[in-house]
Amino acid sequence: MRKWTLEERYKTLESSEQIKYLHEKIAQSPYRQLFHIQPVTGLSSDPNGFIFHNGKWHLFYQWCPWGAVHGLKYWYHVSSPDLIFWKNEGIGLKPDTIYDNKGVHSGSAFNIGNDLYLFYTGNHRDENWIRTPWTCAAKLVNGKFQKLDKPLFGPLKNYSEHQRDPKVFYNEKIGKYFILLGAQTEDKKGTALVYSSDNPLENWEFKGELKVKGYENFAGMWECPSLQKIGEDDLLIFSPQYIKLDGRGNSTNHNIYFIGKMDYDTLTFYPYKDFEFLDYGFDFYAAQLASNIPNNDRAIMISWIGLPDNHYPTEEEDWEGSMTIPRELTIKNGNLIQKPITGIEKLREKKLELDGILTIPSELQIDILGEKFNLKLFTKQDGTGGFSINYNKSSNSLTVSKKEMTNHYNEEIGEVLEIPLKKNLKSLRIFLDKSSIEIFINNGESTFTSHIYPTDEEIGYDINGDFVLTAWNLRTSVKDDFIV
Repeated sequence: MRKWTLEERYKTLESSEQIKYLHEKIAQSPYRQLFHIQPVTGLSSDPNGFIFHNGKWHLFYQWCPWGAVHGLKYWYHVSSPDLIFWKNEGIGLKPDTIYDNKGVHSGSAFNIGNDLYLFYTGNHRDENWIRTPWTCAAKLVNGKFQKLDKPLFGPLKNYSEHQRDPKVFYNEKIGKYFILLGAQTEDKKGTALVYSSDNPLENWEFKGELKVKGYENFAGMWECPSLQKIGEDDLLIFSPQYIKLDGRGNSTNHNIYFIGKMDYDTLTFYPYKDFEFLDYGFDFYAAQLASNIPNNDRAIMISWIGLPDNHYPTEEEDWEGSMTIPRELTIKNGNLIQKPITGIEKLREKKLELDGILTIPSELQIDILGEKFNLKLFTKQDGTGGFSINYNKSSNSLTVSKKEMTNHYNEEIGEVLEIPLKKNLKSLRIFLDKSSIEIFINNGESTFTSHIYPTDEEIGYDINGDFVLTAWNLRTSVKDDFIV
C-alpha cells in the first residue's frame, strides 16, 4: 500500500493535464464499472448534492483526484435524464476559499424557486492543522457554481471539530427550512444538530440536538444524517461511527435507518422500533436521499460502495470507489422496501443462455421455490472458490461469504456476514458489475452490497435448490469520459 505524504494528499489540482495520464491508466483496469458511477480518477466517496432540477438529475461525489486516498476533496458532478444513464460533467465545487482551503466536504442540494443551490461543509485548517468546519452554500449561475461570499454559519462551541454534512429540507407544515448536521459532542458522543431559518441563505438559528428516543448515547459520530417524510411516516437515516454493532464483524462504520414520527417542537424522533441496517453488505456507506423528487410517497437514495478506512485492490491502480445504482424507497406495513430504480430494465440487452459461465455485467433474477438454496458466484473453472450466498431455513437467514475468493481485502473487518430475513427466502435480484455486486432480497425487504474483485479464472457459478433463474446481460450506461 502506497504511503502518501500530507503534501501529496492535499495538492491543489491546477490543470486537467496533471491527471489525464491517471485516467488513461485506470481506463485499462479490468475493474472499471459499466453501469455504476465511478471516479474519473482517484477516489470517490460520499454522494453529495443529489437532486432533480429542471428536468435532469444531478449528483456530486467526494473526489480526491490524485489517487485512492482521502486528501483534498472536490465535488465531482455527474448528471442523468433518468437515473440510469449517466455522464461526467466535471468539477462542481473546488476548495478555493479560505473557508474550504483543505476541502469541500459533504452536503446536499436544494431548489430555491428556479435556482439550484449546493450546501456543503467547508474544511478549513490553519497552519497548526487545527480544523474549523464551516457550513457554506453555492448557487448555480450560467452552468457554474458561485459560492456565497460568507458561510451560512460556523461551528458550535461545546462540540468537537466534527460538525459536517448539512442536509437541507423544507417543512411545509411549519413553514421553515431546516438543516441537519452530523456532529460529535465534546465527550465523543454522536448526534445531529438542528438549525432552522425562514430564509435558506441567511439567519440560520441553532435549535438543539436531534434526539432519537432510546438512542440518547449512541455511537461516536453521526455522519450524513437525513430526514424525509414518506407518506405518513418519517424516515431517518445516518451513518454512525466509532461503534461495533451486532452482526457487523469488526466494522466501526455503518448505515442505519429508523421509521417513526418526528416532533419538531421537541426535536425528538420517535422510532416505531429499533434501528435496522440500511444495507447488510460489506461495502455500503453515506447514503443520501435525493431532493426535489416529484412524489412524496417514495424516496430515492444512492450510496457510496465503500467504507471509511477500508482498502481495496484497485488502490494499486490509483483509483477506488463507486456509487450504488439508485434505489426507490417505500414504506410498507412499517418496513422499508428498497428496489432498483424504475426503468433499470432498459439496460437489459438480451436473455442469457445459462451455461455455468458468468457474463459481466449482468442481472440475475432467482425465484426460490423450496426450502434449500445455495449459490456461488465467481467460482473457478474447477468449481471451487466463489462468493457464496447460503440460505438457512432454521434461522431464516442468509449467510454471505467472500472468504473463498482469490483477492482478499479488509480481512480484519470480516469476510462473512449474516442477513436476518423477515420472511422465508422467496427471491433474489442480483446486479453484477466489474467490481461490485448488489443483491435485492425478497423484492427489496433487505439488500446486500459489496465490492468484488474476481480474477480472470473466477468466471463460473454454481446453484443448488429448487429455483427458477433468469439472466440478462446489461448494456453500459455510465460514460467514462475524461472531463474535468
